[in-house]
Amino acid sequence: MKMKTSITLEKEVVAAVEQAAREGESRSQVIERLLRQSFAARERDATDQRDRKIINAHADELNEEAVDVLGYQVET
Repeated sequence: MKMKTSITLEKEVVAAVEQAAREGESRSQVIERLLRQSFAARERDATDQRDRKIINAHADELNEEAVDVLGYQVET
């Protein structure tokens, strides 16, 4: 469900919104699309940060395992 709202933006921001618009896209559609992209990027960043934390917590163990596996490889 769409909700009507009013926001005040700097002229430069409005100009950037208009430049980001795809053909036939209204300002509202541009702003909504860009906000959704921003929210998705923030969620991906948060997920990546959690994943890095988990990997870093187990880095020594993972590195030892990788070295062990490499020891089994045979050059051809």
